[in-house]
Amino acid sequence: MSFTMNDNTYDALPDPLTQPAFYDGVGVKRLLAWVVDTVFVGMIAAVIASIPLFLLWFVFPLVFLVVSLIYRIGSIRAFSATPGMRLFNIELRNHEGHRLDGSEAAMHTIGFMIASAFFIPQVASVFLMLMSERGQGLHDMFTGIVAINSPGRY
Repeated sequence: MSFTMNDNTYDALPDPLTQPAFYDGVGVKRLLAWVVDTVFVGMIAAVIASIPLFLLWFVFPLVFLVVSLIYRIGSIRAFSATPGMRLFNIELRNHEGHRLDGSEAAMHTIGFMIASAFFIPQVASVFLMLMSERGQGLHDMFTGIVAINSPGRY
């Protein structure tokens, strides 16, 4: 599958009405990818917290947050997807239809972290991912980023 690039906002992305395969099942895949990524981050953070004689276990939430930021920004910058997203063949694209660069990866990750820190934005994001035509959460809409099935990989 391919999609055309236009100058209008979101017109450069696959149209959910004419190319629904790009968005088919993405909400569920994002949830599963989030579980996989959270387990990976937790395991990495546990190893890091254990290295200095288990002293970092006293600040484990901070270790988890730092590892999560590095994990998400680094993998999204490199592949436009986290390892969990890659496992489920989804990737993030900006409003022009391109893969994310470093600053877009950082903005998306920070938006995700902020939305995840509060109950109401979290619930609103999940609801929007399930109900909006492009399956975007609050942080996706704010940053102009869309998750799609990886072209040619599904």
